[in-house]
Amino acid sequence: MQITPQEISETLAMIAQQNLDIRTITLGLSIRDCVDQDVDKCAANIYEKLVRAAAELVPTADRLAREYGIPIANKRISLTPIAEVCAATQAADLTPVAVAMDRAASTVGVDFVGGFSALVQKGISSTDARLIASIPSALAATKRVCSSVNVASTRAGINMDAVLTMAETILATAQATARENSIGCAKLVIFANAVEDNPFMAGAFHGAGEAEAVVNVGVSGPGVVRAVLAGMPQDADITAVAEAVKATAFKITRAGELIAREASKRLGVEMGILDLSLAPTPAEGDSVAEILEAIGVGTTGGPGTTAALALLNDAVKKGGVMASSSVGGLSGAFIPVSEDAGMIRAVQAGALTLDKLEAMTSVCSVGLDMIAIPGDTTVETIAGIIADEMAIGVINNKTTAVRLIPAFGRQAGELLEFGGLLGSAPVMPVNQHAGTVFARRGGRFPAPLNSLKN
Repeated sequence: MQITPQEISETLAMIAQQNLDIRTITLGLSIRDCVDQDVDKCAANIYEKLVRAAAELVPTADRLAREYGIPIANKRISLTPIAEVCAATQAADLTPVAVAMDRAASTVGVDFVGGFSALVQKGISSTDARLIASIPSALAATKRVCSSVNVASTRAGINMDAVLTMAETILATAQATARENSIGCAKLVIFANAVEDNPFMAGAFHGAGEAEAVVNVGVSGPGVVRAVLAGMPQDADITAVAEAVKATAFKITRAGELIAREASKRLGVEMGILDLSLAPTPAEGDSVAEILEAIGVGTTGGPGTTAALALLNDAVKKGGVMASSSVGGLSGAFIPVSEDAGMIRAVQAGALTLDKLEAMTSVCSVGLDMIAIPGDTTVETIAGIIADEMAIGVINNKTTAVRLIPAFGRQAGELLEFGGLLGSAPVMPVNQHAGTVFARRGGRFPAPLNSLKN
């Protein structure tokens, strides 16, 4: 499909007035050829491959941003899950690999590198266990490394042993980075039904079905959608609202298609997917919460919020697939609390609670994202929150995730400041009536009946 000068002109107006950007160009790399029995040699191999393969990523992205006038907010790398790459080594601590990843990311100038990851939805191998045990020290020792663990899928069910282990890992990571507002937990996500081509952090990794190297592009434009809806008459019916979102998503995706094509050609690697996800930022107006309020919800979290979010998510996906045959990743609406000024206001007003956010995750693109909780929250409570969110993903055959930040020494109502795209997170109260039995039963939550599709 040809991109016209008129489309480019419309896109430039979106950029100048409504915070449209290419949120990320993510280079996905297979590093299976970096395997070595010596963990330090494996780490060195990974460093060398990243520096070689990603040398032109940042310069190319910067040139594209200048030439087309479209801001490219982040440049990132996603890797083969490290638990797979380190299977040959018997090292108990895989932190040296994370340090090598971080050093390579710094050398080539990318913002984040993802893939310090394991897939344990059906069981935990010895390497998986060693990687998970290394997460707290790895994230404390690095600035750009992101980690993810997939503990559930519709086909496998929920690995409840892994759920408890990850609850313990979240607390350990928070403790290891407590002096930095537990920022290590902002780089750690627990998934159900993780996708292999997601360009967004902290969950990006380069899946087994991917090519040697691909370029995945994430496009974001909540400010654009909000501006369109704010300009509609209040008596416009809900079908007209959905059509307006769909048309806007189409235009946003076309901008991403242009950048993805050019990045692929100039880097000499395959074009992967376009992820059209309305990922907010702390900038005023660049908010998913404000889109929901423009649809007509009084304050995000109030009655009608889940329905409005369902409408938004569906219309975004429909507009995206009309615009490109390469739409993939997560694609929809993200609801991270700390990164969305409107969400923060809704929490502070008492309209948006953790329970309501959980309900919203049944219809959005990811899950409980960037949520600060009191530091004295019990491990059983965190495990219960993870299990609930994984169940939503497993039963509904969708990706869900949890990114919680236990704030040691902080209580509900206080504010954690991270800066940049991570913004600030109001510490949210948590239902502490989890009990001690459910989280520690272990075993595997069986796959649901709708998983039998052969």
